[in-house]
Amino acid sequence: MTDEDMRADARANRDRILDVARSALAADPDASLNSIAKAAGVGAGTLYRHFPSREALILALYRKEIQALVDLAPLLTARHPPLEAFQLWCDRLAEYGRIKHGLADVIHATLTDSDHHATYWPMVGAVEHLLKACEASGDFRPGANPEDILLLLGFLWRIKPGHAGEAQAETLLALVIDGLKAR
Repeated sequence: MTDEDMRADARANRDRILDVARSALAADPDASLNSIAKAAGVGAGTLYRHFPSREALILALYRKEIQALVDLAPLLTARHPPLEAFQLWCDRLAEYGRIKHGLADVIHATLTDSDHHATYWPMVGAVEHLLKACEASGDFRPGANPEDILLLLGFLWRIKPGHAGEAQAETLLALVIDGLKAR
């Protein structure tokens, strides 16, 4: 096996661990690292080589999820009308919020200023992209501040998992969208 193949194999293992961790931690925030390694089909040593601690795994998962949200905004506006794209993006944010709910304390405890900066501003940019698309289409009134909207959408990260939480998120999101609509 060449060095390049090993790097590709290591990246594949890392990505598989993160994918499994996303599902496992969403189902049970206390899922053990050993159970995640086993479900990912790797040994504990491989998991610990990539993520030396539970906190490192959770922080890597956080970064991956934020990047996925950032990358999703332009994809959605390219494929859907702007208002629908905004709604779909917020739905994905809410889905991530249900995963993050049980991990919030760990994320906040391990998030450095550098991590915050590296994840916050791209999220503001994603919201700005969606807002501008909705403003250009006439769906939203102009002038909404993307930082304010991101802060407002923070409620989606605090809704408890389950059907009642999903219904509550849907109701609150409808209020946000109604407040942004052009009159």
